[in-house]
Amino acid sequence: MKIAIAQLNPTIGDLSGNAKKILEAAQQATWAGVHLLLTPELSLCGYPPRDLLLTPRFVDLMQIKLEELAQQIDNKLTILVGTVTPNPEAVVRGEKRIYNSIALLQGGKIQQVFHKRLLPTYDVFDEDRYFQSGGLSTFFALPQLPYSSGGGKGINLGVTICEDLWNDEEFWGKRNYKINPIEELAQLGVDLIVNLSASPYTVGKQKLREAMLGHVAIRYQLPIIYANQVGGNDDLIFDGNSVALNKMGKVICRAKSFQEDLVSFEYQGGDLLLGEIKQLPETEDEEIWRGLVLGVKDYARKCGFSQVILGLSGGIDSALVAAIAAEAVGADNVLGVLMPSPYSSEHSVKDAEDLVQNLGIKSEKLPIGETMKIYDRVLEPLFAGTSFGVAEENIQSRIRGNLLMAIANKFGYLLLSTGNKSEMAVGYCTLYGDMNGGLAVIADVPKTRVFSLCRWFNREQEVIPNNVIIKPPSAELKPGQVDQDSLPPYDILDDILYRIINQHQSRDEIIAAGHYEEVVNQVMRLVFRAEFKRKQAPPGLKITDRAFGTGWRMPIASRWLI
Repeated sequence: MKIAIAQLNPTIGDLSGNAKKILEAAQQATWAGVHLLLTPELSLCGYPPRDLLLTPRFVDLMQIKLEELAQQIDNKLTILVGTVTPNPEAVVRGEKRIYNSIALLQGGKIQQVFHKRLLPTYDVFDEDRYFQSGGLSTFFALPQLPYSSGGGKGINLGVTICEDLWNDEEFWGKRNYKINPIEELAQLGVDLIVNLSASPYTVGKQKLREAMLGHVAIRYQLPIIYANQVGGNDDLIFDGNSVALNKMGKVICRAKSFQEDLVSFEYQGGDLLLGEIKQLPETEDEEIWRGLVLGVKDYARKCGFSQVILGLSGGIDSALVAAIAAEAVGADNVLGVLMPSPYSSEHSVKDAEDLVQNLGIKSEKLPIGETMKIYDRVLEPLFAGTSFGVAEENIQSRIRGNLLMAIANKFGYLLLSTGNKSEMAVGYCTLYGDMNGGLAVIADVPKTRVFSLCRWFNREQEVIPNNVIIKPPSAELKPGQVDQDSLPPYDILDDILYRIINQHQSRDEIIAAGHYEEVVNQVMRLVFRAEFKRKQAPPGLKITDRAFGTGWRMPIASRWLI
């Protein structure tokens, strides 16, 4: 029996467009002699649909589109489609009105429906807000082809959806849910397990997935097929990397990373046979780069933008974002705006100009010195008798932010903000200034990783000027300013931030790890005081397991650890 995975990139809410993608994949699979085709979780509406699910018409139209799709599928093909289905017992039982489901389409009809049992509510997930949990672990039967080994016996395929797979107590050392759907399916005697997923990307996650899948396959002596979504949806990036493993836990097929794909393989003699195995990115830097490029490309495309704009300071952050943007939307569609002030060094302007030349992007130069003088004159009566400080420094950033927004509004560009995670964490960013934008490209990339990504990008030739990488980082808002005037070195800062943000360590634990008490106290104060800024930031592409986005739910008015 030939099985295929359609690794699709849906657009949330585009039911017709997503159905077309599914149909095109089904046609390709039919031409290739495939008998069973898998698509990702909620492939018909895209994941995550969030509060679109609260609109009854959205769910109703999905059912209509699903029935139309069933009639268009070739009778020789069986296909599993991720969708939303109504819960007919919702009112009577006081339950949620919809399920996160998989529909089995065959012979022009919806033959069977399976419901997700484990509904995640951590990090970016909030599925219990919308869905009713499925009550039973279920499977379906496919007839074994006459010429296949097995004597014509049918194959029972256990069906699971994403989180249903992530609760093996032997692998994790605990259970997060009372039930384990995989264990229940194994007890039912299924021959094969399929899992339709929309699993967001984080650095190194594919290795964890494959380790978990391998453990489960070996434990239950069952081959497993994992079909994942690919593409960028708002702040989330989906890496694809759909994979199939035999009952010995070995990968027998893997789809592409960060690209749509259609892969196939054979089920024969009670196990999966070796198919094509696409290679994973060689390094974490390559993996992150490809994820960020996909995130920018899809955010722009799905929001209707063809061109992007960003400010170029001559610093490393804007250089990295410009390089990502050039690959994502094409160099001709990127406008970099240089806005030097009297405090901008000559080498920074030159570095920005060299970057423009090397990337082949468009550029404009708008000096802001005269505009700064106008602000000084307007504010002089109020600021008289005070010292130059942060308020005056921030005016420069806000002038630049206003200019960028004006250009973006005038010509329909998507404005990319260029702040990194380290800056966002400690509040070294200016509201209504450098935080302006429609997408924060590297808001989940720590400063130390920014340097690493730039060095990786330059591995074959110098595109980002080397001076950008080696010079001390500076906002250049006053003479001789460098970041380390008021912050610890970035390797120290990023380690402390990782312990606070990702590992939830206390002040005492971080000090015990070798950091100075006064430095830890300073960083913790900065992190918690900057929460009001992060609440007003544009969406930032998520690449770690703890990002300042939909999964970060900290209070603003709080006195904890201050």
